[in-house]
Amino acid sequence: MKIRNADFYKSVSALDQLPGEPFPEIVFVGRSNVGKSSLLNSLVRRKGLAKTSSTPGKTQLINYFLVNGECFFVDLPGYGYARVNKGMKRFWGKLLGDYISVRDRIRLVILLVDSRHPEMESDREMMDFLSSCARPFGVVLTKYDKLKQKERTRVRRARESFSHRAEFVVNYSALSGQGRDQLLEKLDGYLGPFQDGVPGCTTG
Repeated sequence: MKIRNADFYKSVSALDQLPGEPFPEIVFVGRSNVGKSSLLNSLVRRKGLAKTSSTPGKTQLINYFLVNGECFFVDLPGYGYARVNKGMKRFWGKLLGDYISVRDRIRLVILLVDSRHPEMESDREMMDFLSSCARPFGVVLTKYDKLKQKERTRVRRARESFSHRAEFVVNYSALSGQGRDQLLEKLDGYLGPFQDGVPGCTTG
């Protein structure tokens, strides 16, 4: 995939506000402070497109970015941040879960996992949820440049575990750009002609 242009499109706080355009959607999800905004800015090579913050939990809405005038990159609220009050956690969780489970335009979910903490239970739970919804997902291990050599052995083990469930696994550094070309190449396979179809989540 070659990104020619990318612009902020809209933010929504409810499913009835989602865009009506029949564009495929590539969804980015992960724990708070995993580096979603930094990765998105790196991916589209537009500094400040997605707002970054030193305060985890900054993304509180579903944020849409129009890419090449033909598809959306969708930034979902982060999960797993303890300092967010319980009411807001429930709101984010329901919004995120409802969107992933029913949105028929989702082509691929990119699950961002902090490479320094690759075995968090909340990330495993998200993989289980995506699988229950029959959503294809790839795993991107963020902040890879911050790893010490001995930590990379643990990441290799995590990659092997993820690869049994994910479409692909990519090591990524928003700082150096490592993994950018590889991730864009992976996205190509999910952006063909759009066809309606709503995967169903299992319950219970």
